[in-house]
Amino acid sequence: MTSSPFAKKYSHLSALIFIALCWLLPACSSQPQDVFHGYVEGEFVYVASPLPGVVTLQVTKGALVKKGDPLFALESDAERSSRDEAQRRLAQAQAALRDVGKGLRPTEVAALTAQLQQAKSALHLAEAEYGRQEKLFRAAVVSAQSLDAARAARDQQLQSVARIEADLKTAALGARSDQVAGVQANVSALEAVLARAEWELSQKSRRAPEAAAVYDTLYRTGEWVAAGKPVVALLPPAGLKVRVFVPEGRLAAIHANDPVTVTADGVKGSFSGKVSFISPRAEYTPPVIYSRESRAKLVYLVEASFPPESGFNLHPGQPVDLVFGR
Repeated sequence: MTSSPFAKKYSHLSALIFIALCWLLPACSSQPQDVFHGYVEGEFVYVASPLPGVVTLQVTKGALVKKGDPLFALESDAERSSRDEAQRRLAQAQAALRDVGKGLRPTEVAALTAQLQQAKSALHLAEAEYGRQEKLFRAAVVSAQSLDAARAARDQQLQSVARIEADLKTAALGARSDQVAGVQANVSALEAVLARAEWELSQKSRRAPEAAAVYDTLYRTGEWVAAGKPVVALLPPAGLKVRVFVPEGRLAAIHANDPVTVTADGVKGSFSGKVSFISPRAEYTPPVIYSRESRAKLVYLVEASFPPESGFNLHPGQPVDLVFGR
């Protein structure tokens, strides 16, 4: 029986549709990259002071701060008083050090010079008297006792001149080396006390260590803060990361620094990052044996980090979708 032209045309069209479906169905059923569901997590920077005090907040929750912006200050009257006292004590010690390095004052040197002139004049008279007594003794006019008395007076004046000249030389010198070393050690000790006082005063006010968002303020203005207790929690852009759990069968295809793409509900566009951490430990590990069926239940934590410019568009706890290899 001969088929009609319409039947032949219909059979050819069916064959073409079948061939097209054979090509299209595998392509539609395969997905080159799977989407993993995860969430955003933040690594916070908790800013605290090593000293206690009543706090005054200088930022509010949710504010953006730059590096060096003030965050909070603690009551610092006691530390400021200690710093001022240390400065004055150091100034006193430094003045004492300068003083021991100097000689006598000009007026004291002038007094010693006058005494030296007086002693030299007395020596001149004593030598003249001794010369006369010696001539008279040779002429047998005076006794030996008178000559001895004149000689003793001359020697006494000689010693007086030598003593005053030595005093003048000493007047140009400073204190003894041991005394100078002791004063210098005192200055060094007080410099250390001042440095500590200035450090303690500086710790009563804290500034942002880097650009970040103020995620939370843990105290209110006027409250007492114990030493070492965090006052402000900062969330720097680089502290945001995405966490997903990858099945054991996909782990071998993921490596550190592999590119990733993240999308979030309500956020226009996507964020590009890279794999920053792959956990070496499995989650939900079966308790007895790693059978082929149990290995399918293993998942591994993988974390991805992002450039700082993307950080402020993501929020801790936010659900996201992540794709590897893009």
